[in-house]
This record gives sequence, structure tokens and C-alpha cells, in this order.
Amino acid sequence: MVNVKIFDSLDAVARDAEGALDRARQAKIYDRLDWFRLTEAHIAQSGKPLIARALNAGGTAWLFLRETAPGRAEGLGSWYTLDYDAIRTGTSPDVLGAIPDALRELTEINLYPVNDPAPIAEAFRGAGWKVRVTRASVNWLIDPPASFDEYWAGRPGKLRNTVKRKAKKAGLEIAIHRAFDESAWRDYETIYARSWKGEEGSPAFLRALAQQEGEAGTLRLGVAYREGAPVAAQFWLVENGHATIHKLAYDESAKELSPGSILGEAMFRHVIERDAPKQIDYGTGDEPYKAEWMARARPLYRIEMLNPRQPRAWPKLARRAVSGLVRRPTSD
Repeated sequence: MVNVKIFDSLDAVARDAEGALDRARQAKIYDRLDWFRLTEAHIAQSGKPLIARALNAGGTAWLFLRETAPGRAEGLGSWYTLDYDAIRTGTSPDVLGAIPDALRELTEINLYPVNDPAPIAEAFRGAGWKVRVTRASVNWLIDPPASFDEYWAGRPGKLRNTVKRKAKKAGLEIAIHRAFDESAWRDYETIYARSWKGEEGSPAFLRALAQQEGEAGTLRLGVAYREGAPVAAQFWLVENGHATIHKLAYDESAKELSPGSILGEAMFRHVIERDAPKQIDYGTGDEPYKAEWMARARPLYRIEMLNPRQPRAWPKLARRAVSGLVRRPTSD
């Protein structure tokens, strides 16, 4: 017997979960209620929360969605969400499969970025939904050795030579903070504003995240200075044997000095030597420079699901069929 409930607020989810979505019980930051609270508080997106929970004696599954229009939902996340998934506890294989029927009033659900799409896709296919899974991005990873010197020796010679040569000329001073520092954060924002990246999507979200994770001890904020002026910054989180490079930027006016690469070498050294992570990931995106620092890329997927029981889904289903986009085994 599976008990399924639908919630329209995070406070209601918190009462129901009774701590099951807190840091102590969820290893991945994107699976925690705190992450969804930060997203809801600081990132203005249309729609309201729509969270499905299925529970039986063997485990629990949650699917955090946002209903963006009548009958249409997407994952409750943002461009800062680097790994979206159903959140599961226990070992029961039947729990996730109960969620699609509870969402039968919806016409369409879109989820991204998903590392392992099979469990969600199979659950919705089993309930009669038409599911399309497509590659949408990549996530660069490395399982670093315990020794930074061994890691660094495995990087391309061009990168190592650039860092060695430019470091002598640049004369940078590097500070790596393991807790939130107001002055360092202002320097990060200054660098970002002077970088090639333009405006930050939500400065308030990122600052709140840095403060939250600084208090938890997972923040690694590196800032490089030249003659007292901030020129490069990197924002990492390190927890449970996993390090993620969330943000990096450098001042365009200092580009010729390669401050980002110099700071990158210092950050990898610091994290490998002090935190000894089993894995480091470079977030989403296939930018060429990531391959220099990482070892492999894994695909990230988009899951698009249409409910054929809802007449509003029929035009899209017809267009899929006509365009030939319905391909097996990743679609049906």
C-alpha cells in the first residue's frame, strides 16, 4: 500500500518529511529542503510549488515541481540546479511508480538537468505517459588522487606550463576562505561584474547560498588579487566526499595574466590536500577549458513527459509523431 500526497507549499512538505529532507539525511545539496527554500525565496519564477510524495513501509519518494501554467509543470529548480532528480529514501521499488498517477491532472512535465533519467522515465512510462529523454548538456568530472602533485602531473602540459609561466609574471596573492567573509564576497561580486559573464542570474540567491554553506563548513571561496585589486574568484562547495565548482570568473582587464588558471591551480591544490574529495565536478556545460582540469564528461538529460489522457497533450503528441522525434529506446 502506497500513500501519496500532493503539497503546494514547502512548509507543508517540511511538516510531512519530519527532517527527512534536511542536511543530516540528504547527502546531495539539490535534494534538501533548504535548497528549494533558497530557490523559492530568491529566484522569481512563475508558478507555484507542486510536490508529490509517495510513501510505504519500504521507503519514500518526492518529486519537486513547479506548476508554471494550467496543466504544465517543470522541476522546482533554476539555472543554479546542477543535478535534478526524484528524491528517494529506503529500498522500495514501488514508491516512485505511484507518483505519476497522482499527477494525472497534469498535461506536461519537463525536467532538467537529470543525471540518471531511467527511474523517472520508467515510472511515468509505466503509468501510460509518453516520455522523451534527450541529451541536453554534460557534467565534467574527475576522481582525483590523494596527492595534488599526482593530479597536477596528469593535466595537459599546456595548462601546467601556462600556470607556471604566468604565475611568475602575475605575482598574485591568493586567499581561500572556508567560511563566509563579507569582504571576500564583495570582491567576488566585483570580479563577476568585470568578467565576461555579465550580470549574475540572482546575486541574492548566490549570496544566501554562500552564507548558508559557510555556516555549514562546506564553502570554499577563492579570490586572487594583484596589487591589492581582486582579479579572479572561484566558488566551490565541498561535502560528503564531493566537490563542486559552482562559479568562477576573472576580470577581463587581467585576462593576459591567466588569473583564472592560476587561481584554479591553487583551489585544486587546497581542496585535494585538505578535503581529499573522492570526486570533483565542474557543474554543467561543455566548455573546452573544463576538459583540461577534469577526466571525463557524463551526459545530462532533459525529460519531457506528456499525458495522453489529457486532450491538451494531443497536439504536441501529434507534432512529435509527425516530426519523427519519437525514437526508441529513449522515447515513446
